[in-house]
Amino acid sequence: MVIRTSSRPIVGIFWMLVTGLCFVAVTALVKYMGPRLPPVEMAFLRYLLGLVFLVPAVGSLRTARLSARQWRLFGVRGLVHGCGVMLWFYAMVRIPIADVTAMNYLAPVYVTIGAALFLGEKLAFRRIAAVVAALIGALIILRPGFREVSSGHLAMLFAAIVFGGSYLTAKVMADEVKPAVVVAMLSIFVTIVLAPFALMQWVTPTLSDLALLFCVACFAVAGHYTMTLAFAAAPLTVTQPVTFTQLVWAVLLGYLVFDEAVDIWVLLGGLVILGSVIFITWREAALKRGETTPAVHATKV
Repeated sequence: MVIRTSSRPIVGIFWMLVTGLCFVAVTALVKYMGPRLPPVEMAFLRYLLGLVFLVPAVGSLRTARLSARQWRLFGVRGLVHGCGVMLWFYAMVRIPIADVTAMNYLAPVYVTIGAALFLGEKLAFRRIAAVVAALIGALIILRPGFREVSSGHLAMLFAAIVFGGSYLTAKVMADEVKPAVVVAMLSIFVTIVLAPFALMQWVTPTLSDLALLFCVACFAVAGHYTMTLAFAAAPLTVTQPVTFTQLVWAVLLGYLVFDEAVDIWVLLGGLVILGSVIFITWREAALKRGETTPAVHATKV
């Protein structure tokens, strides 16, 4: 059964803001752990410990009655997302938090473009311009050609690509099954994908390590659930640009907690990005106030 909901831009924006705060908390905890454990093992333990949160979703999983196509999509998403998680954990312990956050902005851009190309979502000129402005802001932060590109930067470059594919698949599934099922299937498949890689580099974790990774799992599961709620409430062209606000929290976190220098280019790029987010939010709200009842087959704006 396909679940259909009307577009609720403000609700979608709210849930994506909550998602950003959850993911920044994940970033802080992983950065704090540093190189205590191999990145792949940390990623595996984060998902393994997070399986405890699937207990409330058991009923939804039993009654989901997924089609063969949906099983394939969940499997592909688990494989793709698992690769992205390994790359992200690798980068997180090697480059500054602001760099990780900035490079992760490429994923929403890929998702927004993919939604227009494959899901039929309308991408108006104003929002195209706003997304381009946000991408320019990210490039200002990264300054390609003017700074060293480490293995951590390369890892994040590829992570953004695979996360984009994962999130686009999540949008498709959020329109067909319950959010709890989308989150649960991601956790199960990613845990399976990460297991063999983690065992190849296994280091026995301490109780402190397990406690920190359980907190990572708590915030990550919450973030994926609220992200799914955002996808179900509004088009990706509305919700995805809001993820750029994570840069503000990342810069503050790096400066106040991890003694990372505040780069003026990071701040400048952040202002460009935030300006685009504010514009998109205002524009969508204005259209919502002025719209009339659409035709049955009208495309979501």
